[in-house]
Amino acid sequence: MAIIITEECINCGACEPECPNNAIYEGAVEWAVEDGTGLKKGEYTLKDGTVLDVTSKQDPISDDLYYIVPDKCTECVGFHEEPQCAAVCPVDCCVPDPDRVENEGELLERKAQLHLE
Repeated sequence: MAIIITEECINCGACEPECPNNAIYEGAVEWAVEDGTGLKKGEYTLKDGTVLDVTSKQDPISDDLYYIVPDKCTECVGFHEEPQCAAVCPVDCCVPDPDRVENEGELLERKAQLHLE
């Protein structure tokens, strides 16, 4: 499952630089699939079937708090033994998203898709 940032977030920003997929953004900041990945052109299909140009800017998921783009989150599978955002969060607000259950194979596949060069 993807990780989410709960409303307990204190906006410290400790999580953002730890994400190997650049899936974490400050509140109100637009995101793009290409940010911090190996994808620089082409299209990317989100889990819900939406197809995006990898360079297109998307609306922020949150305007007030740091947020994680679930279609870029791999729970650090393939990079680290545990989600790094959760490991560094001082208030434990980076938690598994119960609405986005995924297995290790799905997370590894996403990692491979995001980091093709």
